Amino acid sequence: MASWQSGYAADCKSVYLGSTPGLASIFIFHNEMPKINRLFAIVGYAIPMKVDLHTHSTASDGVLAPDELLQLATDNSLDLFAITDHDTIAGYLSVREQAKAIGINLIAGVELSTLWSGIGIHIVGLNFDPTHSAMMKLLQYQTDARMSRTDTILQKLAKIGFEISLSELQSSVGEGVIGRPHIATLMVEKGYVKDTNQAFKKYLGAGKLGDVKNGWVGLSDGVKAIRESGGVAVIAHPNHYNLTRMKLLRLVDDFIGAGGQGIEVISGKQHRDITDKLSAIATDKGLYASIGSDFHRPLSFGVGVGELSPLPDNVTPIWELFDIQ
Repeated sequence: MASWQSGYAADCKSVYLGSTPGLASIFIFHNEMPKINRLFAIVGYAIPMKVDLHTHSTASDGVLAPDELLQLATDNSLDLFAITDHDTIAGYLSVREQAKAIGINLIAGVELSTLWSGIGIHIVGLNFDPTHSAMMKLLQYQTDARMSRTDTILQKLAKIGFEISLSELQSSVGEGVIGRPHIATLMVEKGYVKDTNQAFKKYLGAGKLGDVKNGWVGLSDGVKAIRESGGVAVIAHPNHYNLTRMKLLRLVDDFIGAGGQGIEVISGKQHRDITDKLSAIATDKGLYASIGSDFHRPLSFGVGVGELSPLPDNVTPIWELFDIQ
């Protein structure tokens, strides 16, 4: 401890925490460390950063407005936060100045819908330049693909007597990105189905009338746009795709080949064995580890914003790639 003190004491601060049982009374941090990379070093302990890099607002399929989501992040004392709506950065853009004003590290984020080997794979883009032409072109492409798919679904539903116009759907969604959940909600409101579960089970789910092939961007092109925009690409919730281990590793290899750098090691509430599996893949493949709640709505049995287990010690956090003060 003496050698550490002699090299850094002049540039460090000590703050009294009080007599918390089992913890030392002060923590020390180096003044020159970027805020984003600080670990508050307690004598004998370390308090990890509180981070959530995967959340959704009403700009896509979340139920909380972006400012409400930002307030949750503030209330939960997050050190680093991202709003990653599906194929849009509207939510992020609407609150980034507010985030600066209240002093929370909000970085640019998006969850891209991509295609890999005929499978829909979500890629989270983080800390990119939202004004870069590569990102703007990509998001416009995704918007056009989504609208085309929506129009086809509505036409198919109309043929069986379920009349839903694009204009009333847009009115219902507002400025958010239209998705099948919004169509399901209108189906309930119009009395075509009893609930959204029935809407998907009978009409919108896999193999049903409304299961229209999407025209999402290819995985490699999505990753390329994120990287060209100065951001970091992350495989979102890799355990959700129900891939065999061999196929998951193929996905990871193709992702890395396209320029991908990260993988969500922790996504919401998950079993420890899944975390161990994904952290091992991250370590073996040289990927940075990300973490996110995939928050959409407050649920008594779900994970709240930032209410996540810490990353395992054997992985390198994705935020080590971010140059944020």
